[in-house]
Amino acid sequence: MKSRIFSRLVLLAAVVVAAASLITSGVNYRFLLPSAPPPAHASLPPDPASYVGVYERGVPTSYRPVTEFARVAGQQPNLVGYYSGWSEPFHTSFAERVHAHGAVPFVQIDPTDAFFSQIATGKYDLYLRTYADSVRDFGHAVVIGFAHEMNTPRYPWGYGHVPPAVFIAAWRHIVTLFHGQGADNVTWLWTVNQDAPGTGPVQDWWPGASYVTWVGIDGYYYRPTDTFASVFGPTISHVRLLTSKPILLSETAVGPSSRQFAEINNLFEGMRRYQTLGLVWFDIAQDDGILHQDWRIESNQFASAAFRLGVSALTLARPSR
Repeated sequence: MKSRIFSRLVLLAAVVVAAASLITSGVNYRFLLPSAPPPAHASLPPDPASYVGVYERGVPTSYRPVTEFARVAGQQPNLVGYYSGWSEPFHTSFAERVHAHGAVPFVQIDPTDAFFSQIATGKYDLYLRTYADSVRDFGHAVVIGFAHEMNTPRYPWGYGHVPPAVFIAAWRHIVTLFHGQGADNVTWLWTVNQDAPGTGPVQDWWPGASYVTWVGIDGYYYRPTDTFASVFGPTISHVRLLTSKPILLSETAVGPSSRQFAEINNLFEGMRRYQTLGLVWFDIAQDDGILHQDWRIESNQFASAAFRLGVSALTLARPSR
C-alpha cells in the first residue's frame, strides 16, 4: 500500500514539474482549447441613389443572366438578389462570384416550409447557426431579408396567416442568433410590400430599430397611370413614422406599356427625389394578368434605353467588401 501511494506521489510531482516547465517556457498552449472563429464585420454605405441591383431567373445556379442584364443596362449591378427556401444553405460559391464582380449578394429567405411560431423558440437553430457560420466565413457584406412582404396575405407567413407578434419574435431571434455567431457582415433588410388594398399596416410588423439595418419596399408600376408618388409615396410616409433607416426599393419594375419609357424615368427621378438607396429590378418574364407581366428590360428597346438613361444619371457607390 505504501509503495502504491509513493508511486502516485511521484507521478503527481512529475505532472506538476512538467506543467511548471510549460508555463516558464512561455509557450501558449491555449490552442488546445476550442475557440470560436473571429467575427466578420462589413457594412454598406447608406448613400442615396447608389445601388442598382437585379433579380434574375437561374440565379444562384448561374451568373450568366446577370451578365446579360448588365450588358443591356449599361452598368454592372452592385446588388445581386435571389430567393432562398427554408433549409436551403447559403450559396457561398455564388456569393464569391458576386463579390468578384464588385457586387453584394442579396438573399431573401422565405420560410415557406417552417413552422413559423417555432423559429423564435429555437427549433431551427441548428440550421440558422449553420447558415450564419457560412455567411460569417464568407467575410464580405451580405444583405439578408427574411419573410418579405409580410404585410400582404399572399404568403403563408403574411397578413392574416401569422400574427405580427410572432413574426417580430422570429425576426429578432434570427438577428440575435447571427450576431451571436459573429456574422456581423449582414445588412438586415426588413421588407414590406407597397400599400395596396388588402395589405395590413406596416407598423404592426416593425421589429425595432436595433434589429433592422435598412427598410425594403417592394412595389411595381402595374398601370400606365402609376407614378413614384402613387406606388411608393404612401408606404414611405408610413415607414418614416417608424424610423429614419435608409430605404431600398428592394423589388421593383415597370410593366410594358406605351408609357414605359416615361415611367422608368419617373422611377429613377423619384428614387433620387425621395432619397432612397436605390433599386433592385425584378428582371423576370411573367404572364399572368396585371400583377405578373414581362418585367425584363431586355425584351423592349424603349425599356432598355430608359433604364440606361436612368442609370447614367446615378453615381454608383461601390459597396464595402
